[in-house]
Amino acid sequence: MKKITLVVPCYNEEESLPLYYKEVDKVSKEMKNDALFEFLFVNDGSKDKTLDILRKMASKDKRVRFISFSRNFGKEAAMFAGLYNATGDYVTIMDADLQDPPSLLKEMFDTLEEGYYDCCATKSTSRNGYSFVRKICTKWFYSIISKLSKTEMVAGARDFRLMNRKMVDAIISMKEYNRYSKGLFEFVGFNTKWIEFENIDRQAGVSKFNFFKLFSYAIEGIVGFSTVPLVLSALIGMIFCFIAFVMIIFIILKTLIWGDPVGGWPSLVCIIFMVGGIQLFCTGIIGEYLAKTYLETKKRPIYIVKETEADLHK
Repeated sequence: MKKITLVVPCYNEEESLPLYYKEVDKVSKEMKNDALFEFLFVNDGSKDKTLDILRKMASKDKRVRFISFSRNFGKEAAMFAGLYNATGDYVTIMDADLQDPPSLLKEMFDTLEEGYYDCCATKSTSRNGYSFVRKICTKWFYSIISKLSKTEMVAGARDFRLMNRKMVDAIISMKEYNRYSKGLFEFVGFNTKWIEFENIDRQAGVSKFNFFKLFSYAIEGIVGFSTVPLVLSALIGMIFCFIAFVMIIFIILKTLIWGDPVGGWPSLVCIIFMVGGIQLFCTGIIGEYLAKTYLETKKRPIYIVKETEADLHK
């Protein structure tokens, strides 16, 4: 009988965990003749009672495992830790807020059991519950990254997907510090079937992603999967050098032929500010790539474990 590991990143999810466990336990009972289940919760430095709840769940249900970080390392680190420590033949990543419907697990499992697909992934067909600004920014992001990156990014793709062991091993073999899992899932390839569903609101708690975190995550994706911004910054520099050269020739000829004095210091100040802003913008792009390279060369661990369910029995 195949084993399914449910990887669940958790950050301050004390309200959502009981609801999530109830739903996945229901699904596991419905699939008891098809597969065994392993629940692997990753506590990403929660400051509420998330860890206490996980301890109680692990003491009552032997299928429940948990990994608790020493501090908050971010969802990407939590997902990597879950994938790295999962023991199932199939592994899925799910949010604890039930925005990823557990009811789809049966269909996803049956799809992989057919043998042709290595991954069954989900994508939302709507962005219900998103603010207007977030909807626009999300649309722009996928439009931009699809043009900049050679790795195909599927609009509306979620982290919720069921993968076989070969695909999971391929993903965890990439131990880069700056991670963008949606890109890594597509980068490794493998045959993927997509399931569409309407976006579901959180069942409890509040979202931990504000606009700044989402913006930083978007930059992570662009920098991690495209070098086009570096080319654009070089191209912008060449264009402005050409414009400056043309303007110098124009001013010289204008002075020699018509004897027109060079004036207009307000326009000169505006030009200086504009060119200075372009230079800072291009320097910022280069700095972003340099910063990522700097962090990678440090070889710091992606996460640090403070406690697991094994510590309950010591």
